[in-house]
Amino acid sequence: MARIGIVSDTHGLLRPQAVAFLQGSDFIVHAGDIGDPGILDALNAIAPVTAVRGNNDTGAWAGRIAETAVLQAGAFRLLVVHDLAQLGIDPAAAGFDAVVSGHSHQPRVERRGGVLFANPGSAGPRRFRLPVAVGEIVVDGRSATARTVELTLGPVARR
Repeated sequence: MARIGIVSDTHGLLRPQAVAFLQGSDFIVHAGDIGDPGILDALNAIAPVTAVRGNNDTGAWAGRIAETAVLQAGAFRLLVVHDLAQLGIDPAAAGFDAVVSGHSHQPRVERRGGVLFANPGSAGPRRFRLPVAVGEIVVDGRSATARTVELTLGPVARR
C-alpha cells in the first residue's frame, strides 16, 4: 500500500493545515500553479514530489518544471497535468490508472473508463466561495481509492 498526497493551486501559499494533512505520504503530487519554488522544497521534506507547471507558474524556476509528469508507485501509473482540458491523450489506452489535475480549484474524484480522475482543489488562497482542499490516493497494487478533504482554516485576522 502507498499513500499519495495530492495538492494543487497553492499560488505561493503552503498552509500549515495542508502540510499536516500531507504528513505520512509516501509520495506527493503537486498539480501546478505552485507559485513559489520554496513550496516544492517544503513538500520534498515530507516525501518525494512529482510536480507539473501550471499556467501561473512563470520565471526561470518554473521553466524547469514539465507540463506533464508520470508517477509510478509500484504497478500503479499516475499521470499529472495542471489543466485537464490539456490532457491530449486517452489515459486508459496509454496505460494509466489515474490522472491528477488542478486548475479549476474545484475538488473532485471520479472514475471514467476505468481511470481514476482526482482534482484536489486549491490549497492556496481561497477563490470565490470554493473550498480550500487537498486530497489523497491510497494505492493497493493497481487499484486505488481517492478522496478530497476540505481544510479547516483558522479565523482570518482583521485590521
